[in-house]
Amino acid sequence: MIKKHFFVFLVFLQSINAQLDINVMNLFESESLGSNACYRIPTISMVPNGDLIAIVDERIDSCDDLRKNEDINLVIRRSVDSGRSWSNTKKLIDLPTGESVSDASLIIDSLNKTVFLFFNYMNHNKINKRYQMMVVSSVDNGITWSEPLDITSQITKANWKDDFMFITSGKGIQTSDGVLLHCLVNLDKGTHVFGSKDFGKTWFLTESPLQNADESKIIELNNKTWMVNSRVNSSGIRHSYISSNMGKSWTTYYESDLIDPGCNAGFIKLNSPENLILLSNINHKSSRENLCLRYSKNEGNSWSDPISIYKGSAAYSSVTTLENGEIIVLFERDNYSKISLAKLSLKSLLNSL
Repeated sequence: MIKKHFFVFLVFLQSINAQLDINVMNLFESESLGSNACYRIPTISMVPNGDLIAIVDERIDSCDDLRKNEDINLVIRRSVDSGRSWSNTKKLIDLPTGESVSDASLIIDSLNKTVFLFFNYMNHNKINKRYQMMVVSSVDNGITWSEPLDITSQITKANWKDDFMFITSGKGIQTSDGVLLHCLVNLDKGTHVFGSKDFGKTWFLTESPLQNADESKIIELNNKTWMVNSRVNSSGIRHSYISSNMGKSWTTYYESDLIDPGCNAGFIKLNSPENLILLSNINHKSSRENLCLRYSKNEGNSWSDPISIYKGSAAYSSVTTLENGEIIVLFERDNYSKISLAKLSLKSLLNSL
């Protein structure tokens, strides 16, 4: 099930925005899969040894999501040189037709140098449209992985079993106290934060839902407060949620400056002198076009103007940083025909406005 090997070849970056010194390369192109199939749902992260790994859905036969598609695999590419070149695409999780996996997300446990990969699983041969939440882990920077562990019973409730629910794609975090945190979407009961206090041995679910939230990302602020930034469908903007009591209660903020059509986004906090928060999302109220980066220097109280990364058709994105401070955005574009990587320096971002 878990594939272990890869081969490296060179791909050259091309400029997409010379003024901001942004470069782009295509990592996954749907036309290579044949008609009707596509790559979707990107996640990217730097693993403990400094390598980059990018993981996406490989959707065979159609571009439909997990509930309608009986053949979705997870595939991976790796860069050992800060994103200048990448391995061949390799299947990471490939199950028989009728069993599908989707929505990869990552948490990096820096204390134990462990990579956690989460995904949603559905067995169409048994109980159609019932989600199971799975996790695998790696102690060698994503070269090999453990066998999948079903954590559905730990992070959902018994009466949720037939709900439309899934772990958000992208990434979660490790807090300053070592706790692992991530977001679970339940479109019937509300989005909840879940996590682990024992480095992935067991998992817990917080009780209080984030009302109206869809796919969400969490960060920890300087005072250890939790902040979640969320997709909210049909509102034209994103919402933020703040908890100072580890998810027991939440305060909702309607982010009128964060224009969004209802789309998954990248959301991270940098461990840099600037103490920035970065958001990569679609800057349009109703259409999935114009992928932008924004930053906040004051813990999300205000945001920079949007900096355009790609003005055309775009959708889901995932953002990470390198040891040298460069910013990497992996994003869907051109009507889901490509998943591309944009790379820019932090200095270029901050000097762009």
